[in-house]
Amino acid sequence: MELPLLGPSPPPDGGLPRMPWHWRLREALSAYLPLLLMALLVLATWWLVKNTPGAPPEDKAAAVRHDPDYTMQQFTLQRFGDDGRLLVQVEGDQLRHYPDTDTLEIDAVRIQAFSADGSVTHATARRALSNGDASEVQLLGGARVDRSATRAGVPAMQFEGEFLHAFLRTEQLRSHLPVLLRQGSSEIRAGGMEYNHLTQQTTFKGPVRARFVPAGRPAR
Repeated sequence: MELPLLGPSPPPDGGLPRMPWHWRLREALSAYLPLLLMALLVLATWWLVKNTPGAPPEDKAAAVRHDPDYTMQQFTLQRFGDDGRLLVQVEGDQLRHYPDTDTLEIDAVRIQAFSADGSVTHATARRALSNGDASEVQLLGGARVDRSATRAGVPAMQFEGEFLHAFLRTEQLRSHLPVLLRQGSSEIRAGGMEYNHLTQQTTFKGPVRARFVPAGRPAR
């Protein structure tokens, strides 16, 4: 008598045998694992982008402060020409240099400027503002400029005012405020002026009042 071989019973519908559930799970994981890894990678990238701190905002340029970088007390500055001739000498009680504008602020300023024609200009004021090489000076408060006579016979002149703007290279003097000009015993008062020593021309701004005294006659 022959016994039948034991084995898995065929499914009732005659199809392939049904695989255990854990095999089916492993097959599904094997098929979808690349997609799962790609999805995880996308999520991780999105999280990093969202949580990565942005670049710090650019610091606004700090405003340049108007503070002196050096000061001098009871000083004397001199500027010489290419030929070694002394052109300008500046003295004062205190000097302050401001690097943001390259300007000098001087208390109780005293200036001497020497012209090629032999004349000497003396200038004083309670305060002065000057560029770095002292070729342009603004005299502030009790300003006075005395110009000596020249070898060509131009008489001495004296300018007074609360503001005088001296251009030492071009030998010009300007003011938009009232000024007093004295020459000998004569004087002119004006609301402003422009003086050019090289051309010996003076332009006055009104109102203008003048008193002229002939040379050799004493002023009354």
